[in-house]
Amino acid sequence: MAIQRRTPGSQTSLREANRARIIDVIKKYGGLTQVELAGATGLSPATVSNIVKELSTSGVLHTTQSIRSGRRAQRVTLAHTLGLVVGVHFSARHMRIALADVANTVVTENHMPLARDHRADNELDRVSLLLTDMLESVEASREEVLAVGLALPAPYDRRTGTIARGGIMRGWDGVEIADSLARRLQRPVYVDNAANLAALAEARHGAARGKRNAVTLEIGDGIGAGLLLNGQLFRGAHGVAGEFGHFTVRQNGALCRCGNRGCLETVASGPAIIEVLRDHLGSLNLGDVVVQAMSGDARCIRAIADAGRHIGLAAANLCNLLDPERIVVGGELSRAGELLLGPLRHAVESSIIVGEDLVPDIVQAQLGLRAATLGAIAYAVDCIAIDTDVAAPGTVERA
Repeated sequence: MAIQRRTPGSQTSLREANRARIIDVIKKYGGLTQVELAGATGLSPATVSNIVKELSTSGVLHTTQSIRSGRRAQRVTLAHTLGLVVGVHFSARHMRIALADVANTVVTENHMPLARDHRADNELDRVSLLLTDMLESVEASREEVLAVGLALPAPYDRRTGTIARGGIMRGWDGVEIADSLARRLQRPVYVDNAANLAALAEARHGAARGKRNAVTLEIGDGIGAGLLLNGQLFRGAHGVAGEFGHFTVRQNGALCRCGNRGCLETVASGPAIIEVLRDHLGSLNLGDVVVQAMSGDARCIRAIADAGRHIGLAAANLCNLLDPERIVVGGELSRAGELLLGPLRHAVESSIIVGEDLVPDIVQAQLGLRAATLGAIAYAVDCIAIDTDVAAPGTVERA
């Protein structure tokens, strides 16, 4: 029996390519009207309408009625019933895990503090146990989880699957993180730097939406940057781009946790701010400093402003290099609002090479402390291969 081959340029292969293009755009934006889909994909409205109808019938897409510009429109998303994804974010002292459907709708989430020197084996075991409980709470099984995204507050070497610099997360050094968690969950796991995933979330759903060139700064216990360049997340040759907190700002300065001296983190991160204020407030955390500053404590205000100026000077160098449209400032310290953003903005404006009309907007992040978790969910969705074959309704190819 002769096998019919799909030749490049055939109607079948063209239709498959168009379906894939529509799915990719919906993954990127979460949901669009059919008119917006036509604009984003470059396909004709008739082609979009036909494909949406086919994929809705097969259970891949879901359509709802909405109002845009005073007119009725049909909003298109991935079908909620395709399956579930998980987003996990480890920070220096906290872990957040969220369960969502493939349309990026969070159905349940959990958050807990971590010990200062937490270890990978203990915390990955905890993820497995928490996920089991969360799935039971929504009457779902682990087999319905299509992918897991994991955000880490450290440079991640995508070649080796390990943290790229020892000492930043001491209990995680040398651990092949994606493989280790995948063995526990029996699900595909995709790992990235937390600042990258926060940038992805802010680009999809937050303060960087609609911008093709933006920098998202995550300022808390550490300092990182996620770089959106020409509409794409930029990770560099080995996946470790964006280590903004390890710009050298003081030659022969204080020893940084990365092993170098004088990094931005040594003067402007949460631990650096707390150290400056230790004799003033005693035992405290970064959240306490922000609260005290917003209540009018002069020393806390000054410490946050000093951090903002240091970050702004470093950000000006980044702007001179990359020329972003917008800088989004997130992380725990960003909750100080203009107490941080004002000095940061002034330092950028004073040091950037271009004139006032070309200075990037500097705004507070919109997604708060959930940004990296939501980015991990978006990353997991991006990594799912969705079968658009209308002969096999509602199926998802597991990566």
